[in-house]
Amino acid sequence: MSAYAQAPSEEAVLANYADLAQAGYEDALSTAKALDAAVDALIAEPSEATLLAAREAWKASRIPYQQTEAFRFGNPIVDEWEGKVNAWPLDEGLIDYVDASYGTESDSNSLYVANVIANPKLVIDGVELDATEITPALLQDNLQEAAGIESNVATGYHAIEFLLWGQDLHGTGPGAGERPFTDYSTADHADRRAAYLKAATSLLVSDLEEMVGNWTADGAARAALPELGISAILTGMGSLSFGELAGERMKLGLLLHDPEEEHDCFSDNTHVSHLNDAIGIRNVYAGSYTRVDGSVVEGPAISDLIAAKDAALDSEIAGLLDDTVAKMNVMADRAVAGEAYDQQIAEGNTEGNAVVQAAIDGLIAQTRGIERAVALLNLQDAVTIEDSDSLSNPDAVFQ
Repeated sequence: MSAYAQAPSEEAVLANYADLAQAGYEDALSTAKALDAAVDALIAEPSEATLLAAREAWKASRIPYQQTEAFRFGNPIVDEWEGKVNAWPLDEGLIDYVDASYGTESDSNSLYVANVIANPKLVIDGVELDATEITPALLQDNLQEAAGIESNVATGYHAIEFLLWGQDLHGTGPGAGERPFTDYSTADHADRRAAYLKAATSLLVSDLEEMVGNWTADGAARAALPELGISAILTGMGSLSFGELAGERMKLGLLLHDPEEEHDCFSDNTHVSHLNDAIGIRNVYAGSYTRVDGSVVEGPAISDLIAAKDAALDSEIAGLLDDTVAKMNVMADRAVAGEAYDQQIAEGNTEGNAVVQAAIDGLIAQTRGIERAVALLNLQDAVTIEDSDSLSNPDAVFQ
């Protein structure tokens, strides 16, 4: 049932939606700053303890950030920025050493094993790059999507994740990456590795500062909302639910039984990221976000607009969102108990596969509910929900 005697205005819903976004990105920023401090401690005194602390800070930073992903897709300012902080998968050989099993070349990426940490001079599209000094500008301007190749991910959470964990060489067996702390003390190129890690975390902080600014009172993302309208909310919810999360991040890996298609593949933290994406979608619908300090930001929501027109549909959508979060929690609980997400999608793991498929089914079902909300509000011409071959044309995945 709606919390309002009558439907709130669209302006009020959009204002609260922007407040939720600002709070979420502020939390992502504060936890990224804590990660940056933990990286400083690791670099200053490399040890098992400081490496573990940096890894835990990275994990903590993922929780609020993933809940902001529902603000993507419907707002071009956010969508164009997102690749700087959360692009994946990455060809990690661009950044650092890799295992022999990784191979030595790729037909699609000339920088597949460029290893900028070991090589202060790189050739990109026939031009020599001086990478003697590893700085945020080098990562952002020269290495991110170098040679126009999307898998040359040099910045953001996943580059940092790789530098903290290293490759996960366990396949669909138990275990995450096992990078030793000595990579930052006695190993070859330790100083350059530390410089890269510091540059990447500093850049993550500055990128999140930019996005917080975009949601403040005079920020560009907030200012874009009156023209984008309610369709921005539904586009973000639907596209993250269907094409991005259910399709590209979950169904593709399940179809291929491939741990390389795991979002947080180095850290075995994928269950946390997927769960918080689902929570973020529900937050947007309900108009409520619980901050990392436990305080709550809430107000008029798209739920209230739907309820004023069709209370039964609003209840149905809320139930579908709750069901998806519950199924994600089953998957996450299984991971916490010892069977990581990459093990759950492994070939032959019938029970684990079924748990992941149930979460995918939940995402698909809630997308159908979102589509009914789009129709109810007569926004069919304004809302486009991203698709995925993994869901709509799975045969194409194997071609």
